[in-house]
Amino acid sequence: MAQLRIALAQTNPTVGDLSANADKLIAWTRDAAEREAHLVVFTEMFLTGYPVEDLVLRTSFVDASIRTLEEVARRLEREGLGDLPVVVGYVDRAGLAPRVGQPKGAPLDAAALLHKGAVVTRTAKHHLPNYGVFDEYRYFVRGDRLPIFRLHGVDVAIAVCEDLWQEGGPVSVVGQAGAGLLVVPNASPYEKEKDDVRLELCVRRAQEAGCGLVYVNQVGGQDELVFDGDSIVVDGAGELVARAGQFKEELLVVDLDDLPVSDAEPGTYPYDAGDGSTITVERLVLSSEPVAPYPPVPAAVPERLDLHAEVYSALVLAVRDYVAKNGFQSVILGLSGGIDSALTATIASDAIGPSRVNVVLMPSRYSSDHSLADAQELVRRQGVNAQVVPIADIVNAFEKEIDLSGLAAENLQARVRGMILMGLSNEHGHLVLTTGNKSELATGYSTLYGDSAGGFAPIKDVPKTMVWELSKWRNAHSDPDFLLQAERPIPENSIEKEPSAELRPDQRDTDSLPPYEVLDRLLDDYVEKDMGSQELIAAGHDPALVTRVIRLVDLAEYKRRQYPPGPKITPKNFGRDRRLPITNRWRETTG
Repeated sequence: MAQLRIALAQTNPTVGDLSANADKLIAWTRDAAEREAHLVVFTEMFLTGYPVEDLVLRTSFVDASIRTLEEVARRLEREGLGDLPVVVGYVDRAGLAPRVGQPKGAPLDAAALLHKGAVVTRTAKHHLPNYGVFDEYRYFVRGDRLPIFRLHGVDVAIAVCEDLWQEGGPVSVVGQAGAGLLVVPNASPYEKEKDDVRLELCVRRAQEAGCGLVYVNQVGGQDELVFDGDSIVVDGAGELVARAGQFKEELLVVDLDDLPVSDAEPGTYPYDAGDGSTITVERLVLSSEPVAPYPPVPAAVPERLDLHAEVYSALVLAVRDYVAKNGFQSVILGLSGGIDSALTATIASDAIGPSRVNVVLMPSRYSSDHSLADAQELVRRQGVNAQVVPIADIVNAFEKEIDLSGLAAENLQARVRGMILMGLSNEHGHLVLTTGNKSELATGYSTLYGDSAGGFAPIKDVPKTMVWELSKWRNAHSDPDFLLQAERPIPENSIEKEPSAELRPDQRDTDSLPPYEVLDRLLDDYVEKDMGSQELIAAGHDPALVTRVIRLVDLAEYKRRQYPPGPKITPKNFGRDRRLPITNRWRETTG
């Protein structure tokens, strides 16, 4: 039996920044070498970032990915790191002789083994996900090779992300080929209430393959997606050995012992993948002699975050990375004194620091005294930059020139506020954060070119009931990674008062919507679970309310299509997950 020390590089790459990602690979590999690792494993498509979407359709981009991979292999050697094998994800293309049905030169979601200045072997994802946020059949062709390389006597196999999630394919072949360890680069996005399915998956696949499993996951925000890390190592019996933290970069170094020493012959061998395809195993040898026995480092298994800590950490990371990766120095938002804008401001302060957060208080003739006071109290507690811009005279000026009444007059106030925020954004380069929650977006309770105007929507995928829950959680908790260290940053009155848009006298959300605890349950069944009207009624929802809410949701599709991107935290967000036609005469019926 043999030992290996594996370094899991749970990293936060930037899509398209191949040079910076390559620099990070060098730096993290050096750190792993200093910690005497025998192998470093980076994440799926690390060199290009993930997901790159239609960038893979450009020959120039795929060429740059392949060129960067080869350059970084040579650079590792030049910088004295060539003896440490590195597994890393990138974008490749199919060879000159593709299988029947594959386009020549089509992109591959690939991983490579780098050693002694060269790309020793390459592989590509076999199972291509085409559900939820994934469109990989649009971009990639499937791989059909499984590299197994011998490292200090142990045969190590490489599979990529979705190959772990599907039956058959590479994992099945790993078991047949008798590898001693399986390493899996991943870019698996976060969503709440997964109930730790990743650990259960790793346990099951390790037992099926009959070997230890190293699951390395990306961390960071990328447009609508948030990657939470949470990398995992299990042994061949499926017992948890080590685990990385959530929502933060980490080089997790793990010692694995009792690994089998292999004497299998190098070469290429075809295997039935169990899914109607054949996978060719390529066996090669880097080193055959096991390392001398050494004392292992203690394995780390941190306590996992609870639901609210997870969701809040995801939102903070999403805002932090969207701001940083898109080159913004500051953000701006309208602060009303209500709970949605209060939570959004707090997330921003935790993400980038209150000194970079700008809020604008824009009272109208319908704004209550307590709304302005609550907004000012949040400014005091957090220390964000604030200014007051009363909008009554601006609205009056519009109304002198155009006759508006009812909903149109209410929306005018929201549009004036949106215009002010966008003007200040243009003047100072701030990123405008919108403050709408998922319940409002679902039912169309937002104003185009008003409160929907902006560049990023931090709570777009957060139902109203969870907005309150997260606000209460944040007032009771903090985190060393949060840049705002104020206690109870959200005024209690913003949490406790009845919600209102304050666009007409004595307006309340319940004037036109059911209580949010009722509404959110119905929206969850209709939006998240795709229940039809009959199923909703059978699930116990009031038939009249079902008819009304379905109509609101369906008619608001055109608004949601124009809403800014925001981080996905539920199983089905308004964005990549849910794609319905705007022009659509299908209507659910309750009869």
